[in-house]
Amino acid sequence: MKPFTTIAVVLLALGAVVQSVRFIQGWEIVVNGTTIPVWVSAIVAPIAAILAVMIWRENGRSGN
Repeated sequence: MKPFTTIAVVLLALGAVVQSVRFIQGWEIVVNGTTIPVWVSAIVAPIAAILAVMIWRENGRSGN
């Protein structure tokens, strides 16, 4: 696996885990005085996980 691909997969997977934990634990995030709703993590976590899996599988098909 190429270095950039590895980094992308790891960061996306890590993001999915952190978003999942945020959703389960109910952690609050405030950006510039605006609270980001916890339900956003329920949408972002699976998207990040799916992207990580797609990149990982695509790399396996290319034979690199």
